[in-house]
Amino acid sequence: MDMRKIVVVVEDVEAARTAFEWALHNLLRYGDLITLLHVFPKRSRSKKKLRLSRLKGFQLALSFKDICSDFPNTKIEIVVTEGDQEGDRIVAVVREIGASALVVGLHDQSFLYKLAMAHNNIASSFNCRVLAVKSNASSSPDSSSIPDSSTNMDFSQIDLAGLHVPDPPPPKIRYRICPSPSAIIWRSSGSSRRKSSSREEAQFRLIRST
Repeated sequence: MDMRKIVVVVEDVEAARTAFEWALHNLLRYGDLITLLHVFPKRSRSKKKLRLSRLKGFQLALSFKDICSDFPNTKIEIVVTEGDQEGDRIVAVVREIGASALVVGLHDQSFLYKLAMAHNNIASSFNCRVLAVKSNASSSPDSSSIPDSSTNMDFSQIDLAGLHVPDPPPPKIRYRICPSPSAIIWRSSGSSRRKSSSREEAQFRLIRST
């Protein structure tokens, strides 16, 4: 079985953590390599601030790695790099890695919406499957961030709020089959027999006395 390369976008939002957990339970298989990718924005040319941003990004990625504690033998690598907020840097890294799938936590500020407005075909940009996982806590994006109907949003959106595990059926109750009434033998109790014999004896004594 060939090793697949799965890239998970690391962001400091609950939707990203939920997407990673979903990938571990539903997408990961033995031998796959997971790349935790965090892209921090370009805000300063100061080397000190860049090192600090890189360190924070690495610590955030390590917190995602801790989620894998219940999945032993999981192969994980961490990539922390500087880039824009429109997703172009993520596209470049995913193509460079040669990933077979990209997992993203979908939220109202997700770069996927911006990328969808800039590119007609997201999947061809990444050259892999794009799985956008939306959790219950993720709010719907506002109208200013949603591409119009002419934009081809060709990524697979997985809405966890719509997934419902059906309730188990109630246990079956075993009914006893009543026997035929003709097969039931009615027996009088010993006390009733004693009362009947006492009445007969009293009547016999009354007859003799008369």
